[in-house]
Amino acid sequence: MNRLAEPGARRIHQPASRLTRRDWGKLACAAGIGCFARSENAAEGPGAVTLFDGKTLDGWIQIENNETSLNSGSIKDPAAFVQELMHGSDAMSAFLRSRLESSLQADLASFSPASANAKPVLAALVQNLNRILAGPSIYGEVDFGKLPVRPETSRLLQQSPRGRQLARLNRMLMEDAYPDGLEKASPIGWVVKDGAMASIGAGRGVIYTANDYSRYRLMVTMRHVSGNPDHQACILIFCSRPRGDENPLDALGGIQFQVPNGGHWDYRPGMNNNGGEEFTSITKVKFDVHQWSRIEILADATKGVARMAVAQPPGTRAVEVLRFHDAAAGKVGPIAWQMHNAGLFDEYKDITITADPKEDDLISTR
Repeated sequence: MNRLAEPGARRIHQPASRLTRRDWGKLACAAGIGCFARSENAAEGPGAVTLFDGKTLDGWIQIENNETSLNSGSIKDPAAFVQELMHGSDAMSAFLRSRLESSLQADLASFSPASANAKPVLAALVQNLNRILAGPSIYGEVDFGKLPVRPETSRLLQQSPRGRQLARLNRMLMEDAYPDGLEKASPIGWVVKDGAMASIGAGRGVIYTANDYSRYRLMVTMRHVSGNPDHQACILIFCSRPRGDENPLDALGGIQFQVPNGGHWDYRPGMNNNGGEEFTSITKVKFDVHQWSRIEILADATKGVARMAVAQPPGTRAVEVLRFHDAAAGKVGPIAWQMHNAGLFDEYKDITITADPKEDDLISTR
């Protein structure tokens, strides 16, 4: 829809022949009639392909970390859960107790949420339970004759899962054994909402492209709606695609660009830090993360180079915010949005990609 023709919109009387598309975008924003709804038909640069149609998540794959592991927030009532775990006569509790580290068992015997060591003890419990989830099938160790399981658990069990799916089964079995003690993990973290790809705050995880990319220009309009606890929205590049039944790397082992203000993180195996000289802040900015921004990322896996520019509001001239350069990091792989933690709500739309762009430069900054 031509927003300049909407009822009540201010009409701008200036010869169209003298205005570029960017000029029209600036005038529309100045008129207060909104300028974030740039569609695939307005994609910058020749050869741009739409990655999201605003209706389905076809062409994207989701991974929720909490499908296969626990965190402290997964335990509804720590005191009640520890009491059941340490003193329950059921087969699951007996099995788990036998697999806990002896030092942890001693701490749990006197556990109280009010104790000074409550937080580290709970963290150690989660770590022990996650080690069990990542191991052999719980079903082969526990007599589930008296422990009812959900139909979806039974269906997964019949598939003789391995790798990540086996860890998923173990978590589901543990959830079924403690229906009042553990939160049920959500298998999805993203939905389509009002034409945007929207996170639902379910937990830490990623949604990534079904295809791999090497040298490309990514264009996307995004905003961070809210977060509790809060964290910047994140785009991951140079990612490692999970293969077969293997467990994926955290954040796909990629390079994180925090949008729109240019924070960053390096998730490569052995790194897991905010990087050093490979990241360069180009322009110190303070964009409003809750407003729509148009993001351009120009990346080349063959060189390990990526640049990011941001326009807020979309349709205005972008400024380059961040550069990354590390030849060892360059990797052909998917592109992903990351949910850093549960409670985050971000939205992405008007997503296009140009493979092997003719211009090896940012075009939104012109």
